[in-house]
Amino acid sequence: MSYEAWIILTGCLVGISCGVIGSFLILRKMAMLADAISHTVLLGIVMAFLISHSLNGFYMLIGAAVAGLLTAFIVQLFNSSGIQEDAAIGVVFTSMFALGVILISLYAENVHLDVEHALMGEIAFVPWNTVELPIIGSTPKSVVMLTSIFILNVLLILLFYKEFKITSFDPGLAAAIGLPTIFIHYLLMGMVSVTTVSAFDSVGAILVVAMLIAPGATAYLLTDKFSNMLVLSACIGCIDAVLGYYTARYLDVSISGAMATMAGIVFLLVFLFSPKYGLISKWWSQRSIRIQQ
Repeated sequence: MSYEAWIILTGCLVGISCGVIGSFLILRKMAMLADAISHTVLLGIVMAFLISHSLNGFYMLIGAAVAGLLTAFIVQLFNSSGIQEDAAIGVVFTSMFALGVILISLYAENVHLDVEHALMGEIAFVPWNTVELPIIGSTPKSVVMLTSIFILNVLLILLFYKEFKITSFDPGLAAAIGLPTIFIHYLLMGMVSVTTVSAFDSVGAILVVAMLIAPGATAYLLTDKFSNMLVLSACIGCIDAVLGYYTARYLDVSISGAMATMAGIVFLLVFLFSPKYGLISKWWSQRSIRIQQ
């Protein structure tokens, strides 16, 4: 594959993986928790490096998963103690992220691990960091990791589809019929964490946050069926990545920034022109009702 194709494929994998996971977060009204986790996993990455003294992707995934689960647990603990969820997210997010920054400054400043790299990423460098795979040959490491996480997420969603669906729409009913709501909740948080860190090295946290929220929110405005929403969010994430890449190439700007911007623009267009829930559609329906009256 060409240099350009690897970059587009990486962006599409991020958009698809984050878009599908983000759909669950949108339905659970936990979109801002995705923002928190995408930053607090930095602490998990640093701790994994300090313990293992290695930047191996496996250790990074374990550290990120632990940090994401810890973030969700502390937020839930504060919220159940009477603190508003948005305030709890704000306190946990800033504290854990700041601690990660401090640890990097103290113990990892001479290592390929810095805050700017984690936040911004650089998808243009993806094709240069490769591994050799049987049959396929030289393949970007980010593509291998993102593909592996995507397959893992799909398998978990298929395996626990009923549980994810019921706990997302009606957690009270799920608890009443005996579904393991706590396990499903933390399983989802773990999936968010490993998906986030798998994209950290290539695209940075900013694009990850955009792809976790925007494609799912866009798909939410286009369908009332959950399965369709998952498929649409994956397709929209892929479209955002492709449009963002060619926009960045045309304007000669940051690729990750352009992809995140296109995610916002696509959402805005759907928000205005969605056949059923779009702002213009609602205005036209109300106007037609007033005329009939």
